[in-house]
Amino acid sequence: MPTLSIIASLRGYRAEWLRYDLTSGLAIAAVGLPSAIAYPALAGLPPEVGIYASIMSVLGYALLGSSRQLIVGPDAGTVTVLAAVLVSFGLTSTAENVMASAAIAAIVGLLCFLASFLRLGFIADLLSRPILTGFMTGISLSILVGQIGRLTGVKIESDGLIGPLVEIAYKLDLIHWPSLALGVGLFVLLRLLSAWRPSIPGPLVAVALAIALSYAFDFKTLGIAVVGEVPSRLPWPTIPMPRGIAVDDLLLGAAAVLIMSFGAGIVTARSFGAKNRYPVDANRELLGFGAANLASGLCGGFAVTASDSRTAINDLMGGKTQLAAVFSAVALALTVLFLTDALAILPTPALGAVLASAAIGLIDLRTLRDLWHISRIEFSFALISMAGALGFGVLKGVIIAVVATLLYLVMQGMRPRDALLGRIPGRDGFYKLHRYPQAMPVPGLVIYLLQGSLLFLNADYVQSRIEDIFAKIGPDTKGFIFDAGAAAQIDSTAAAMLDEIRALAENRGLKFAIVELHSEPLDVLERSGVLAKIGSAMIFEDMEEAVTALSASIDTHSPSSVGAESR
Repeated sequence: MPTLSIIASLRGYRAEWLRYDLTSGLAIAAVGLPSAIAYPALAGLPPEVGIYASIMSVLGYALLGSSRQLIVGPDAGTVTVLAAVLVSFGLTSTAENVMASAAIAAIVGLLCFLASFLRLGFIADLLSRPILTGFMTGISLSILVGQIGRLTGVKIESDGLIGPLVEIAYKLDLIHWPSLALGVGLFVLLRLLSAWRPSIPGPLVAVALAIALSYAFDFKTLGIAVVGEVPSRLPWPTIPMPRGIAVDDLLLGAAAVLIMSFGAGIVTARSFGAKNRYPVDANRELLGFGAANLASGLCGGFAVTASDSRTAINDLMGGKTQLAAVFSAVALALTVLFLTDALAILPTPALGAVLASAAIGLIDLRTLRDLWHISRIEFSFALISMAGALGFGVLKGVIIAVVATLLYLVMQGMRPRDALLGRIPGRDGFYKLHRYPQAMPVPGLVIYLLQGSLLFLNADYVQSRIEDIFAKIGPDTKGFIFDAGAAAQIDSTAAAMLDEIRALAENRGLKFAIVELHSEPLDVLERSGVLAKIGSAMIFEDMEEAVTALSASIDTHSPSSVGAESR
């Protein structure tokens, strides 16, 4: 059992750190409050659910999380996936959605604990950077379009990206212009603060200004919708027991939320870890995220993940330990107890402006541009992920994103790079013939380098590559050396393929040798019987040794006719 993070933070705690943790905690609460109020609206949940999640999740993470500075909380992407899950349940009341969202958060927490115990931290890599960028861009566009109703005061019934735009075009006469003016004005303010004064918590400024204007001009009487009553009480731990939802549906929904929340959260954790030069253990972070989500779910919140904005504020303000998170929770708790009357008159267009601005901030055009220049294939998968989120909905988009990642990995493994090796006169070692024009084939030998593992998904491809080489060699070639130094894995299918290559080489009068076999591939070849057929004398640990042995056993002085084909 790892040491509780908060206890580890207090060991060697310095008195001068207290002011940094206190000021950071207040800043975290100030930045987090608007998100806590606004994000539940994405899932059709009341604002207090977001506040409860913001209070309890940071306390849970402070207990078991490994980072001294990471702050968890509501996240637009995670809440959007949660919203899709809740819609799939077909619930009819807000109370049922609240109970279901709390249950999902608690299950996500338990799944995180299980995944940590099983050392499944690698699930963080199911959403690669290109896939995650495309998916988040798709979600951001969905969120942006989803604010049309809040900003205009018009009830929008269409879903997707185009439907709401078409619907609002037909309902222009229903737009409540004071609501639109307020929402657009606050949105512009948020974007200006983000561009010119990023150190100022723009969402807090927008919310405070909106509340002040609502109080001064009584927005509710002007027809501008407001948040309404927010319970002035703190949550009490209970086990959420939703009714009318199958257990397998709950588990599948929680799994979708988990993939999204942990995939995005570990990216944030690793980013700040790299910035401040400390390692991030994905399996240990699973414990922290598990505690955060379980605490949130048991206290009426919803699923959370690492928060970019709150962690950035903590980093900027110089927070030293997880006490900063505890102080932020205390500040939010006091807000719930004493400031709910102010939150009740917060105009809904202000929430729309905060969410729209947050959505704009999630669209990472720079990374998409970089992907276009670096790898068109990865850029394509980013677009596939984006299209999945937009065209098939967020929940199916998660599945498409994961499938796209796995497809990308399979495609990479199906076509491993290879090369033919030779010597450069006057130099030691062996060089790729296609890369070094001055390199020459070793007389009488073909040296084939495979740059990747040899598995069932690429065995046929590699066999075809080698057979093409056999078809082009001249009669003076008497030996074929397979360089397995980069083949970390060889499975049974690949072992059978190597046996076929060995037989083909012998039929052509070629000596077949393998160089630099790793221990695991060596064991596979031995257990399959292929090693015995090749012969221990044809297994070498060093390329120079193999070339010397085969050259001594053949009588040839003319260079091989094999060209420098490779990929």
